[in-house]
Amino acid sequence: MSGGLERLGLGLLHRLDPERAHGLALGALRLGLVPLPGPVSTPRLRTTLAGLDLANPVGLAAGFDKNARALTPLCRAGFGFVEVGAVTPRAQPGNPRPRLFRLTEDRAVINRFGFNNEGMAAVARRLARRPAGGVIGLNLGANKDSADRAADFAQVLAHCGAHLDFATVNVSSPNTERLRELQGAEALSALLEGVMAARARLARPIPVFLKIAPDLDDKALAEIAGVALGSGLAGIIATNTTLSRDGLESAHRGQAGGLSGAPLFARSTRVLARLSELLGGRLPLIGVGGVGSAEDAYAKIRAGASAVQLYSALVYQGLSLVPRIARGLDALLARDGFASVAEAVGTGRKEWL
Repeated sequence: MSGGLERLGLGLLHRLDPERAHGLALGALRLGLVPLPGPVSTPRLRTTLAGLDLANPVGLAAGFDKNARALTPLCRAGFGFVEVGAVTPRAQPGNPRPRLFRLTEDRAVINRFGFNNEGMAAVARRLARRPAGGVIGLNLGANKDSADRAADFAQVLAHCGAHLDFATVNVSSPNTERLRELQGAEALSALLEGVMAARARLARPIPVFLKIAPDLDDKALAEIAGVALGSGLAGIIATNTTLSRDGLESAHRGQAGGLSGAPLFARSTRVLARLSELLGGRLPLIGVGGVGSAEDAYAKIRAGASAVQLYSALVYQGLSLVPRIARGLDALLARDGFASVAEAVGTGRKEWL
């Protein structure tokens, strides 16, 4: 899409309620109304993440396509991998509207969706018809009223796992009451034991990642690193949205929910760098939080990420951002003499510690 047309489209969408605008954007994707670049790759960008071969290290974070309705166009949008969801065993409506807010002055978003989704059965049917060639993962969630939330994660993996390339355990959303308590070492170990048992029963066991919050202290991060190393996890996604509101200017800054976008960048990158130090290269990390440019993606990689994900920046810059980041990242790697993404991982970690 030309820059002018994309800016016009974004301007029109921003006149609408954010959740309605998001639904229209997904609909336009599904109808083929958005020109897409197809795969974006170079020998320098091609990389491996937990055994997954990626055309480039720029992924779509969970939340954009909660119900796996736009898999084919998203796999042609230039991403190296796509994560859909979060998905729970049973369909649930999520929290009352309004629950999505643009903080335009801050280039940020606050959401309090509460895992609204159509449930694992509906999503599994769509995943079964997924396009060939893409790398597709699913964010696993738990029902708000579940009697055993830990078991919900394993149940979704067992039901959908045959159609996935990876899965993510999401215990870090701030929008489901007491969910983040599952990040504690004892609760997390028990939860992951069930998830990994479900993974072992799949005909083709897939990598399982853990997505953590950016609001954890060093002690909690050290505990999570230890659990991750002992559980069979393939890696950690750092980070989810934050409850912090430091330095915001928008009138919506007081809304409840998780904050994502540009203000999250430094906080999430510091957590990423600390985890990288704790793990010492024993598990790969995916950096997410405030990625809105090639420079941001490169900083995450140099802080310790083997790949990155983005979502909120698309609200302000559109899908053309994806190939721009991938091509810009290629240029930055070349500028600094790196022959691959892997060579750059962690080379700037000390800057964040």
